[in-house]
Amino acid sequence: QVQLGESGGGLVQTGGSLRLSCAASGRSFTNGAMGWFRQAPGKEREFVATIHRNGGSTYYADSVKGRFTISRDKAKNTVYLQMTSLKPEDTAVYYCAAGSGVITSTVRIGSAYNYWGQGTQVTVSS
Repeated sequence: QVQLGESGGGLVQTGGSLRLSCAASGRSFTNGAMGWFRQAPGKEREFVATIHRNGGSTYYADSVKGRFTISRDKAKNTVYLQMTSLKPEDTAVYYCAAGSGVITSTVRIGSAYNYWGQGTQVTVSS
């Protein structure tokens, strides 16, 4: 089993920044990817960003491209999501996800990820 623990959410004003962290513990895996999804009230969960564990290729939703940056610290088994120029529409619960079988064609699909964190709330006030 892999456990994912998120931190870094909070309340920020429009245009502000936040950095989310996701630390993985338990059974380690070297393939696949770790990433972030989000779910706003009344909406379906959506893909935000992900990074491959090998090679470090990154993928972003169009809505966050240029504003969010995903990165990783392999030694700490941790993934970060640096969020800048935040907008009220970024308000959501952000979930960390990890999957050993995630490949390029499935990075945006939630069901491709085996493990999920509890989520951290991000609120952007206008």
